[in-house]
Amino acid sequence: MSFIDDLRNLDRNNVGGWPKTVKNFFIGLLLVVIVIVGWYFYISDQQDTLTQQQNREQTLRKEFSAKQAKAVNLEGLRKQLADMKDMMRQMLRQLPSRTEMPALLVDISQTALAAGLQVDVFAPGAETTKDFYAEKPIQLKMVGTYHQFGTFISGVASLPRVVILTMHNVSLKPAKPGPNGTAVNGRLTLEGTVKTYRYLDENDESAGDGNAKVKGGK
Repeated sequence: MSFIDDLRNLDRNNVGGWPKTVKNFFIGLLLVVIVIVGWYFYISDQQDTLTQQQNREQTLRKEFSAKQAKAVNLEGLRKQLADMKDMMRQMLRQLPSRTEMPALLVDISQTALAAGLQVDVFAPGAETTKDFYAEKPIQLKMVGTYHQFGTFISGVASLPRVVILTMHNVSLKPAKPGPNGTAVNGRLTLEGTVKTYRYLDENDESAGDGNAKVKGGK
């Protein structure tokens, strides 16, 4: 009998009685199926890993390109930063110096009086040093009209040195509220804290360095 005839005459209920050639055929076929299935899952897993690595490669290429561009422009960016710092220092140099600050405070006070304001409080506070400048708070209480306050601000802006005044917790309200809430005679009370600024000169920087050394030595 041929192999084909053996396959046709197989008794499914008596596997043990199958011809040896048929058994070997099915065993070989089963092994082939197992190999194919195992290979498929192995290759599939490898393909997933390959896809992940390809995506990671693209991400790393983009990061490398971005960092390379930064590295190429690093010197230019450093120069721009240095130029900006120099520009900032030059602008700060237009502010009053330590020696000019007392006279400047007097000028601000006199400008308020010259504008016709009633100065009830003008109390400079303790100075605070920042990176490139120092700020000095001034507690104020002034009484006057809108026009007088405008004249005061204009006068401060006309002082020889650049004067910056920033408002902090400042209120402007009627000095004597009328029946309808408006100011009697148009007089207003400005009260709160303003800050003025000066640049740090070499003496300030030397003092700061000295303090840092003393602290470091403790």
